[in-house]
Amino acid sequence: MANTPTENLLSDVNKFLAETGMGVSYFGKVASGNSELVKRLESGGRVWPETAEKIRAFMSEYRRTKKAESAA
Repeated sequence: MANTPTENLLSDVNKFLAETGMGVSYFGKVASGNSELVKRLESGGRVWPETAEKIRAFMSEYRRTKKAESAA
Protein backbone atom coordinates (compact mmCIF):
# COMPACT_ATOMS: atom_id res chain seq x y z
CA MET A 1 0.00 0.00 0.00
CA ALA A 2 1.30 3.45 -0.90
CA ASN A 3 2.16 5.95 1.78
CA THR A 4 -0.10 8.93 2.30
CA PRO A 5 1.20 12.46 1.61
CA THR A 6 1.39 12.98 5.39
CA GLU A 7 3.47 9.82 5.86
CA ASN A 8 5.77 10.85 3.02
CA LEU A 9 6.22 14.32 4.51
CA LEU A 10 6.86 12.91 7.99
CA SER A 11 9.44 10.51 6.57
CA ASP A 12 11.21 13.38 4.81
CA VAL A 13 11.09 15.52 7.95
CA ASN A 14 12.50 12.71 10.09
CA LYS A 15 15.37 12.19 7.62
CA PHE A 16 16.07 15.93 7.69
CA LEU A 17 16.05 16.02 11.49
CA ALA A 18 18.44 13.04 11.65
CA GLU A 19 20.78 14.73 9.14
CA THR A 20 20.83 18.09 10.85
CA GLY A 21 20.32 17.29 14.53
CA MET A 22 17.71 20.05 14.62
CA GLY A 23 15.12 19.79 17.39
CA VAL A 24 11.55 18.96 16.45
CA SER A 25 9.97 22.05 18.02
CA TYR A 26 12.54 24.40 16.51
CA PHE A 27 12.12 22.75 13.12
CA GLY A 28 8.36 23.15 13.22
CA LYS A 29 8.64 26.78 14.24
CA VAL A 30 11.12 27.80 11.54
CA ALA A 31 9.69 25.60 8.77
CA SER A 32 6.01 26.33 9.26
CA GLY A 33 5.51 28.70 12.16
CA ASN A 34 4.10 25.84 14.28
CA SER A 35 6.31 24.30 16.95
CA GLU A 36 3.86 21.37 17.22
CA LEU A 37 4.17 20.44 13.52
CA VAL A 38 6.10 17.17 13.93
CA LYS A 39 3.91 16.05 16.82
CA ARG A 40 0.84 16.75 14.69
CA LEU A 41 2.21 14.76 11.74
CA GLU A 42 3.18 11.87 14.02
CA SER A 43 -0.37 11.71 15.37
CA GLY A 44 -1.77 11.46 11.83
CA GLY A 45 -2.64 15.11 11.39
CA ARG A 46 -2.52 16.60 7.93
CA VAL A 47 -1.23 19.89 6.60
CA TRP A 48 -2.38 21.94 3.66
CA PRO A 49 -0.49 21.28 0.42
CA GLU A 50 0.83 24.84 0.56
CA THR A 51 2.21 24.20 4.04
CA ALA A 52 3.85 20.95 2.94
CA GLU A 53 5.42 22.85 0.04
CA LYS A 54 6.71 25.51 2.45
CA ILE A 55 8.22 22.82 4.71
CA ARG A 56 9.93 21.07 1.80
CA ALA A 57 11.24 24.41 0.51
CA PHE A 58 12.70 25.16 3.95
CA MET A 59 14.47 21.79 4.09
CA SER A 60 15.83 22.21 0.57
CA GLU A 61 17.09 25.74 1.20
CA TYR A 62 18.63 24.73 4.55
CA ARG A 63 20.52 21.87 2.92
CA ARG A 64 21.65 24.08 0.04
CA THR A 65 22.88 26.77 2.44
CA LYS A 66 24.73 24.27 4.65
CA LYS A 67 26.32 22.64 1.60
CA ALA A 68 27.50 26.03 0.33
CA GLU A 69 28.89 26.92 3.77
CA SER A 70 30.83 23.67 4.02
CA ALA A 71 32.27 24.16 0.53
CA ALA A 72 33.53 27.66 1.36
